[in-house]
Amino acid sequence: MSQEPVANNLSDKNLLRQAPDAPKTVNQYIQAASSDNTRKAYQADVNHFTRWGGLLPTSPEVVVHYLQAFAATLNPRTLVRRVTALKHWHVYQGFADPTAYPVVRKTLTGILHVHGQPKNKAPALTLEQLAQMAAFIQQQDTLAMWRNNALLQVGFFGAFRRSELVNIQMEHINFLPEGMDILIPRSKTDPIGEGQSCAIPYGDHALCPVSALKTWCEKAAVTSGFIFRGIDRHQNISPSPLLGKSVSTIIKAIAHECHLPNANDFSSHSLRRGFATTASRKGAPFVSIMRHGRWRHEGTVIGYIEEGQRFEANAAKVILQKDESAI
Repeated sequence: MSQEPVANNLSDKNLLRQAPDAPKTVNQYIQAASSDNTRKAYQADVNHFTRWGGLLPTSPEVVVHYLQAFAATLNPRTLVRRVTALKHWHVYQGFADPTAYPVVRKTLTGILHVHGQPKNKAPALTLEQLAQMAAFIQQQDTLAMWRNNALLQVGFFGAFRRSELVNIQMEHINFLPEGMDILIPRSKTDPIGEGQSCAIPYGDHALCPVSALKTWCEKAAVTSGFIFRGIDRHQNISPSPLLGKSVSTIIKAIAHECHLPNANDFSSHSLRRGFATTASRKGAPFVSIMRHGRWRHEGTVIGYIEEGQRFEANAAKVILQKDESAI
């Protein structure tokens, strides 16, 4: 039998009502507790539920019917996120959480067991592929290509997330004899803004993120503000930064031009993954990789490294090599 949701007087919604003189400020701080991307994703998830016919607040039985309706058509990980979004909506509004009931959790677990599928992972960009892309770009004497050359190299050697990369400003960069030090005022792993830094040394002629960045800034006359900006067809440079999703579009386009395999599978995350796997292959200490990429969870980095070493640290390879030597 369905249980009627009970409102909680200590909910955020009621707290806002109790502070009529400053609802805007209070709401601003509540919103700041989550990233823009998280809020947008949750809002889209809740909207999907209501468009299906679900009413808010809802009950465990309705959530189960919703899950059953989309179990065979949506990725189970999408359903997990939508259940989380419904949970946050109810908690934020001060209602009982319908997703906490065992019947909802067991239904979700059963869907994962029946319809679970591997994650779609962006391939790691290799050092050879990066060099090929940089060589192609440097043959094109356009503002967009000079920007893209710096974007790819700084993104790779800085192991930047796309949100970090597009928000780099000239004021964040300190050029040094050894290379450059880039301040990251705020990031996914530093949401409270304590600040993190990324030191990138000079490279060689083929790949040098410091030189690539300096060249782009000189050709575009960027002396302050955002580094990586939009460029229109008339070669006008916008004062605003590139959109995060533009990074993936640029990488895919250049990968296609270079005839790289699976070019359409590359994304902005390929730069970050590529750095971790390449650094490990080159013998960089695990702690150094973690620190440089500003990773919090060891398991994430270990996963990247293991994927990049599937043939290097391969037990079957050892056996086959021994067999060959015995022949």
